[in-house]
Amino acid sequence: MAISKVFAPAKVNLTLHVTGQRSDGYHLLDSLVMFADVGDRLELRLSGTSSLTVSGPKANGVPAGAQNLVLRAAGLMAVDAEIALEKHLPAAAGIGGGSSDAAAVLSAIRDLTGRSIPDQGLSLGADIPACLIGQAAVMRGIGEDVKVLDNMPHLPAVLVNPGVAVPTAAVFQGLARKDNPPMDPLPPQLSFEPLIDWLAQQRNDLQAPAIAAQPVIGDVLRAIVATEGCRLARMSGSGATCFGLYETAEAATNAATVLRHPDWWVEECSLS
Repeated sequence: MAISKVFAPAKVNLTLHVTGQRSDGYHLLDSLVMFADVGDRLELRLSGTSSLTVSGPKANGVPAGAQNLVLRAAGLMAVDAEIALEKHLPAAAGIGGGSSDAAAVLSAIRDLTGRSIPDQGLSLGADIPACLIGQAAVMRGIGEDVKVLDNMPHLPAVLVNPGVAVPTAAVFQGLARKDNPPMDPLPPQLSFEPLIDWLAQQRNDLQAPAIAAQPVIGDVLRAIVATEGCRLARMSGSGATCFGLYETAEAATNAATVLRHPDWWVEECSLS
């Protein structure tokens, strides 16, 4: 039977501007996303029945039943598969772990069977189209409008999650307004310094309501800012994972060492 082994990287929203809300309730976003070299691993085997086993350091609490996005992804492709998910990313953490897992399954089944992915997988979630691409991009609308950025620099980074749940719906409800300004145009030169300067002028509109719901996120951001060489700190997605950006991999490594905490998930990485 055909087997595929795939990597599902963490997705990091370097910016997240909420620019509107449709009549059906979906929020309109304008976001710069990049992908880390840390993530989950999956093994998929086409089979006569569908099943999911979950292992790994972040497996605790991850559903193995039909509600898991990876099984829903197989269902969307109308394929039965035995899937083993090795979970390294914290769940519901604002770094697209479940969406990236689902996108990896969609891609694996497409490659194994030649079947096309219906509607970019958008029915499974707004992050799926960007996760299917898996590289730096601007995503707009409800996630369906994805523009790949081929000339982005690799960014040394540290990801920190304090291990608290942040309900996405509650964070969106906490927004003071839903029609915020979109991102400024990207700088013509996407090297490190111009990009950092540009990022500093952008926002994550969900950061303030997430901190209101879970004040420890503010503690994490202050801890990241205090690390030597940190050029930017911000929350990713709807939280609670935050990131720090650094000019060198050595600075990111040193920062990760400083940020180690018994209750926090801390990973140095490179974003691309």
